[in-house]
Amino acid sequence: MDPISIAMALSQFAPSIIKWVTGSDKAADAASSVIEIAKTVTGQPSGDLALKAIQTDPNLALQYRTAVLTSEADLDKAYLVDRASARDRDVAYVQAGRYNWRGDVLAVLAVGGLITCVYFVARDAGLPERAVNAIMFIAGVLASAVRDVYGFEFGSSRQSQLKDTTISNLSK
Repeated sequence: MDPISIAMALSQFAPSIIKWVTGSDKAADAASSVIEIAKTVTGQPSGDLALKAIQTDPNLALQYRTAVLTSEADLDKAYLVDRASARDRDVAYVQAGRYNWRGDVLAVLAVGGLITCVYFVARDAGLPERAVNAIMFIAGVLASAVRDVYGFEFGSSRQSQLKDTTISNLSK
């Protein structure tokens, strides 16, 4: 099994793993880190064997979860640094006198797609339930994309401020 698949399987024992191994170009590094933790906890030589050991022994599962929580700060640091680099890239664009069309195009596509989904559901009340469910699923994915765009451009929350502070402190 590949490292990311093993890490995703291990996430059932420590759900915080998911944020480290999804949506990042550092996913492979994060997966390797959580697999190393599993191998250390279980004493197994491979990620596959460590996963099997944790799946079959509740005590090892608890020890693994505790070890992940102990290592959470280091894994969060790598995750947060990756997020900061995207905003830094946008700042560098502006400082170089260039305009970031990519971000605007992505935002327009997400919002436009969401509006289109709502339009199709509202326009035809006689749509089959399967079609409505499919459109609403797509609308949910697009709404999540719109939330991410908004959060990236304007800051998402108090927790976002805490992440920015953490990144700043870790960068020093």
